[in-house]
Amino acid sequence: MLEVHNLKKYFPVRRGWLRRIKGYVHAVDGVSFQVREGETLGLVGESGCGKSTTGRTILRLIEPTSGTVKFKGEDIFALSHDRLRVLRKEMQIIFQDPFGSLNPRLTVEKIVEEPLLTHKIGTRKERRKKIEEMLEKVGLLPEHMRRFPHEFSGGQRQRIMIARALIMNPSLIIGDEPVSALDVSVQAQILNLLARLQRDFSFSLIIISHDLSVVRYICDKVAVMYLGKVVEIGPADFLYDDPKHPYTKALISAVPVADPGLKRERIILEGDVPSPVNPPSGCRFHPRCPERMDICALEKPLPVEIREDHFVSCHHYGGCSHSARLVQNA
Repeated sequence: MLEVHNLKKYFPVRRGWLRRIKGYVHAVDGVSFQVREGETLGLVGESGCGKSTTGRTILRLIEPTSGTVKFKGEDIFALSHDRLRVLRKEMQIIFQDPFGSLNPRLTVEKIVEEPLLTHKIGTRKERRKKIEEMLEKVGLLPEHMRRFPHEFSGGQRQRIMIARALIMNPSLIIGDEPVSALDVSVQAQILNLLARLQRDFSFSLIIISHDLSVVRYICDKVAVMYLGKVVEIGPADFLYDDPKHPYTKALISAVPVADPGLKRERIILEGDVPSPVNPPSGCRFHPRCPERMDICALEKPLPVEIREDHFVSCHHYGGCSHSARLVQNA
């Protein structure tokens, strides 16, 4: 469904009266992964690691610096404006802030109808019927069509966002922190709703989140990002039960355990996240890594397949050896 290869996005840093470029923020720096049809991928990591930028660049809401993204075999970055406009029907996004993403001057009917009008789909009567059916699918009532966004709770506004994303029956949906602004009880409702709708509509889903509990609940596969790079990617069960990268181990150790009798060894990372303007040499995680070696500061580790569909970029697993099984387009 989706193939992302060596995706990069650098933002220029301008200073002085003439606003000259003095450097670049390496927001996304060589990200690669695949999403199969009907699969759910979770992108996790600390704030500022490039998760949201990756999602928006995939959809070309932000133009990339380099790399390729193929959606159903078509290179999105090579498409003309007209062809991209047609393809956008199959790619939708759910933004983090449901209130800020909804036009306060429009009713729910107009908000959900907007994609249909943009792509000139159906008559007014057909569109109204489709909107009513979609609102019912996401747990809202037909009478909600005449209300404005400020008249709803956070969970209801997120349901409106989901209805707007699904109204075009897309093949791919990217959820950018879709439940982070909601209460825990409402989060569960929205996650269950997304899982049910995915079964009904058979779309692929990318969930961007810093909450590993949310990602484990809904995702088939998880990609862990650190400072613009994917350091580990694999099936959710493998990654949570037996993480391999030191950064992934630290993230998993911070997830609360429901059983008070079960204690988990907490891994506390040293120092702060380095600046993406001047990232460290070699492995970007090495200044904070409790398992670092001398080679970590010198050479960049390449992704190595340690078991089926599970890749890790770490020198402990032969990430720089030419004899290792290197996978650059995973």
